[in-house]
Amino acid sequence: MTAAPLWSSDELRAATGGSMPEGIAVTGLSIDTRTLQPGDLFIALRDQRDGHDFVAQALDSGAAAAMVDRLPPEVPEQAPLLRVADTLAGLAALGAAARARSDARFAAVTGSVGKTTTKEMLRQGLAALAPTHAAVASYNNHWGVPLTLARQPRDAAYAVIEIGMNNRGEIAPLARLARPDVAVITIVAAAHVGHLGSEAEIAEEKADILAGLAPGGTAVFPADGPHAARLAERAREAGARLVRFGEAEGADIRLLDWQGTATGSRAHLSLHGMRLGLTLPVPGRHMALNALAALGAAEALGADPVRFLAALEGFSPTAGRGQRQAIPLEDGGEFLLLDESYNANTASVAAALAVLAAQPTQPATHPPGRRIAVLGDMLELGEHGPDLHRSLAPAAAAAADLVYCCGPLMRGLFEALPPGKRGAHAPDSASLAPVLASAVRGGDAVMVKGSLGSRMATVVAALKGRRKDSPA
Repeated sequence: MTAAPLWSSDELRAATGGSMPEGIAVTGLSIDTRTLQPGDLFIALRDQRDGHDFVAQALDSGAAAAMVDRLPPEVPEQAPLLRVADTLAGLAALGAAARARSDARFAAVTGSVGKTTTKEMLRQGLAALAPTHAAVASYNNHWGVPLTLARQPRDAAYAVIEIGMNNRGEIAPLARLARPDVAVITIVAAAHVGHLGSEAEIAEEKADILAGLAPGGTAVFPADGPHAARLAERAREAGARLVRFGEAEGADIRLLDWQGTATGSRAHLSLHGMRLGLTLPVPGRHMALNALAALGAAEALGADPVRFLAALEGFSPTAGRGQRQAIPLEDGGEFLLLDESYNANTASVAAALAVLAAQPTQPATHPPGRRIAVLGDMLELGEHGPDLHRSLAPAAAAAADLVYCCGPLMRGLFEALPPGKRGAHAPDSASLAPVLASAVRGGDAVMVKGSLGSRMATVVAALKGRRKDSPA
């Protein structure tokens, strides 16, 4: 069955102000030839490499057309090209046009911790109720947000946009582009504090998501923590309906009780005074709080809260964000891999350590299983970095039997551990991976966490390579 057109050539020209031949229809958008599907519009962005160098390959692979701002090498003049002044600006214009034509209800999610998980909870929960479109992976930056918008199917009833930042002033323009009906701030923590200087400044930047809020929109934000009052003030200034979530008295969505196990959790919550049950197949109190944020957004979008919570009973985290996997070994044993490798800051590392601490040991194995924390550097912390890394040593020592570390900042944490808790330290993840892979044994529970730039996925790949059926 042929996919319905996403954009016609007339629509592409009108949205971008560019020129292209008549009669072309595209069924998707791509910025990467490795994931391009036949019928896609390939957008030649410039990043670490210039996408124009891959236009010929994209067209040979079945792209219906390519958006360019110059004639690419080895591409004839008569090729199906959408010619614009600048491809990134063209993508932004396409995203704006997609938002303008959509009748869907939009939520935008930001935060220092939990934004991708909350986005995924919204995506999976809303999709059980009506056609839902959401960002893939963590497409939350200056090209990821417009790309997500431009991929919006015509029939979507809900859309969930993730918005991130590294520096001050990045969230507001993306929020204005997304123009959400609901803006969610998950939590404010010391991520990117090296660029913004303080948590207070991070809170101000996160609150800039309200700059794009549609008239009559809703702000969902934490009721707990030192920045709650300022977030509420910013929400009122934006004319938003306020929905606070958390454990504080007076929260509009309040976590009343929580019982966690190694594999999931059960809780009761109050939604505007209505008592509801929450069951999640993923462990951690932080996951329950993410679910409260997602529920607040879903209810504000018009979704039935009971049906939404029922859908979350089947929630599955994405790779690098709490995914659990049992790895069978050649000797008949197996170890548990807790993949938290995508990113890290102090709040998310503490939450991941709490999940590791909840994993049962397996004393029946010989030798007995261990809880192992594998930690890579938390980046973009500036002058605060060394102290923030060392501050996690007590939590790491309490949660883990052994701690393996990589990176210069994690050396401070490693040296602050009791000697009996020290597994090994290496300068980088590539050096640590084989050391850890050879040390892990049946019965262990291994949690891997670090900033994206620390490349902890390398460690995860090495651990998965221990699987008994892995290719040699």
